[in-house]
Amino acid sequence: MNRVIIICEGETEKEFCNKILAPYFATKEIYIQSPLIKKTMGGIVKWPELKNQILLHLKSDPTSYVTTLIDYYGIYKKFDFPNWETSEIQPDKNKRMEILEEGMHSDIKDSYRYRYIPYIQLHEFEGLLFNNIKVFHEQIPPDDLIRVNELEAVFSEFDNPEMINNHKDTAPSKRLKRIIRGYNKIVYGNILAESIGLERLREKSPRFNFWLNRIEKIRD
Repeated sequence: MNRVIIICEGETEKEFCNKILAPYFATKEIYIQSPLIKKTMGGIVKWPELKNQILLHLKSDPTSYVTTLIDYYGIYKKFDFPNWETSEIQPDKNKRMEILEEGMHSDIKDSYRYRYIPYIQLHEFEGLLFNNIKVFHEQIPPDDLIRVNELEAVFSEFDNPEMINNHKDTAPSKRLKRIIRGYNKIVYGNILAESIGLERLREKSPRFNFWLNRIEKIRD
């Protein structure tokens, strides 16, 4: 069985990997582990620190693959990610992520690089949850779904949940806090993701789907 270590930015991503991704990939004989970013036990860190953790995993098990599940939202110039300045002048957000991921990949030593799959979630993991408006109505108690008009506006504006923007007031997680009373990102993230299902998550989020396809291909 192949082993893939997904370094997670936070508890929400870790829970998603444990509850949704791990059972799915187990059927394909791929074993998923999902440690948090070490320096802060969750939360984005500077690239050199994240790089050290990536290398530590790659060196400790010469048969495993390593990838990341981190949000583009919250990464700034001060975090020293490779190709940052080049990426920032690229208006196409998907290409911007490709530039950053290429920089991350190239910054890993040749002898380990082939087992490293860089991935940055555009814009934020919580964006994936804006997949099916019916799921919100089915899973969130009516009294807690307090801004239905905003929820409907999000679905009207964005066909691709990954394109929900990353401004401090309009990032997916910020929207969810306004829409759902008492929003707990770990609890509700897991409830919504499970209810949507991995297949539908992949259908509406092409970058996320491409990442999972790359993991699936390590079997070959």
